[in-house]
This record gives sequence, structure tokens and C-alpha cells, in this order.
Amino acid sequence: MHASIHTSYLESKSRFDILDGLRGVAAIVIVFYHLLECYTSNHIDALCNHGYLGVEFFLVLSGFVMGYAYDDRWDRMSFADFAKRRLVRMHPLILWAALLGMMMFYYTGSTSSNLVDATPWWFLLVHGLITLFLIPIPQGVDIRGWGELNSINGPVWTLMYEYVANVLYAFVLRFLPKWLLGLCVLVGLVCVADLTFNLDLFGLIVTRGFEYSMIGGFYLNEPHVYVAFVRTLCPFLIGLMLSRCGWKLAVSQGFWLAAIGLFALLVLPYPGNNDFRIVDGLYQFVCIALLFPLLLMVGAGSTIKGRFTHKFCRFLGDISYPIYLTNYPFAYLERSWVEAHPDAPIGTRVMVFVLTFFMILLSAWAVYRLYDLPVRTWLRDHWLRRGVKA
Repeated sequence: MHASIHTSYLESKSRFDILDGLRGVAAIVIVFYHLLECYTSNHIDALCNHGYLGVEFFLVLSGFVMGYAYDDRWDRMSFADFAKRRLVRMHPLILWAALLGMMMFYYTGSTSSNLVDATPWWFLLVHGLITLFLIPIPQGVDIRGWGELNSINGPVWTLMYEYVANVLYAFVLRFLPKWLLGLCVLVGLVCVADLTFNLDLFGLIVTRGFEYSMIGGFYLNEPHVYVAFVRTLCPFLIGLMLSRCGWKLAVSQGFWLAAIGLFALLVLPYPGNNDFRIVDGLYQFVCIALLFPLLLMVGAGSTIKGRFTHKFCRFLGDISYPIYLTNYPFAYLERSWVEAHPDAPIGTRVMVFVLTFFMILLSAWAVYRLYDLPVRTWLRDHWLRRGVKA
């Protein structure tokens, strides 16, 4: 989901600033999706309806950046060097995600989070360590009552699977020729079709409330583990394939066209009622197989015109990862308020949504400037440079 540190002990490479900006757009839509979840009971009626597909877009970008950043460096980089670089990029904010989740946990109890008040302090600390080390938890061990892989900061589960994709890249995918990588992409798309068209080709789909969709992956059971691997690996493989092939599209005003297109794809309402599930499944498949790769090609091939657009892309890229790992504890807090005030007028609800969003935005920016960037810079200078392969 996230680009590498901008400078490193290996030779620096130019940044794709437009892709940074698009990653930020996807992160903001995901925040909208999470904040609006408390107003709907199912994904068909969800506001900002397809925001969850932002995760797939993240992973298309991640595969592309992985190939671009590392494919030609393995002759002077060991696996240990690669692992250290990924840890430095990803794990400082995972630590922050654990701390923030613990700090806000007891403020986020509600009727839908019925275990919060009964959780002893020491078990909360245990879950903080579980989050830090990305340990998946079975449904009977959670402390929120939702049965998810992580009880104190839900989206952390996606980082666990991204690490899996990174390890697979280092040990397997980087060795694959283009034709074999393309074959893996086709297999991945078959699995995407299995989910979005509810084909159940492998007997791994059960009645999970999310039929004909890519939603899932956040529980520790076979169907959700299957969904998680499909959501992670297929987009990642697509991005890696695009990087290997060098496919790009140069478009005038490429950032703004791609950003508007991505925003529209992620907020598009559900097409009708429950009878249109297969239509929505087709839409999700087309997004992953065609439209997200097309937006990536535009972002990688276009150039930024204007100082404002350049700074805006940098800003969106800088906050994209922090805002993704910051937003959900605030979403828990908003849900608690909504459930405690069922009769609140619409104006008040809108104000709560807006203020919560700005709390998330300011928190993410502060965390990036005061914690994430300084810590990664220190680790780069004092840890990454040690033991570099000659």
C-alpha cells in the first residue's frame, strides 16, 4: 500500500508524485467509508458505497512500487536488507496504531461493542502487543465483540497481509518471468471473479453477508482468509506486472483526471437493491481488472503541471498511510456517539462527521511530521546503513 522511504542507502529513484496523490485520495475515501458505516446496517445501503475497494487500489500501487523500487536492486541487496527497509517503512506507524487503539479503547464502548467495558487493563495491553506484532486473533479472543482480527484498530489486518505479499515478492515473485507472472495474474482474476460473481469454485464461500463482493478478510476463518489473500495478492500481482512491463499512459492533467475518476469509482452508489448483486459484482471485477490498472498507468505516465498540484500530491501522499492507520479508533468513537444519540438531528450528525474527519486529518498530519518521518529518518541513518551488502 505504501511507497518506500524517499531516500535510502541504495541509489535514490524518482518518485511518482501523482501516484502518491492518488494513494491519498483512496485513503480519504476509505476514511469517509468508515465514518459513514455507523449509519447503515449492510453494505448495499452503505453511503460512500465502494470505499472498501480503496484497499485493492492501495495494493495495485504497492505491487507497482515494489517492482519499480526493488526489481533491479537484488544484485546488491540481501533479503535482510529488504526486510529492514520494509520494517522501517511500515512498522513505526503500526506501533502508533497499537498505541492509539489502546488510548482510545475505553472511550469507544457502545451497544455494538459490548465487551469494551468488561475488558481488564492487562488484557488491553496484551491486545496492544498483538497489534504491534500483527498476530491474528480468533473470534473468541477479541475484546470489542465484533470477532475481528484486531479489536483496537481494525484496518491493521491489511498490513499483516501486505507483509505476506512482501515476503512472497522477495522469495518467489521477483524470480518469475513476465509470462509466468501474467499467468499468476489470470489465476488471481479467476479468484476475484469467484468472489464478485459468487461462483464458489473452490467451496470457500459461505453465507457471510457479503455475497457478490470483495468485502471480507477481517475474520480468522477459512472463507475470510481466502478473501484476504484474493484481495491482497491479485491487485499486488497486477501492479507488479504493470511495473515489469513498463505500461504507462501520458495524459494532460493526469492527476486531476485520475483523482476524480478514482473518487467517483469508490463512492459510486450501489446499483439498485439486493436484486442487483451480480451487477455490483461485475462492477467490482471491472474496477480491479481494468479501471484501477488504467488509473495507475495514467498516474505513472503523466506529469504534474503547477506548483499547487505538486504540493497537493505530496501532501496527500504524506498523510495516506498515517490517515489509514489513524482513522478507525476515531470511527469507533463516532459510532459510540451515534448509538448514544439516536434522535440527534441531521445537522448535528453532519457536524459530528465533519469534526471527526478533521480530527483524523490533523492527527494523521501531526503523526507524520512529529513521529513517523523523524523515526524513519533516524532508523534509516542509524540502522539501515549498517551491514549493507557491498
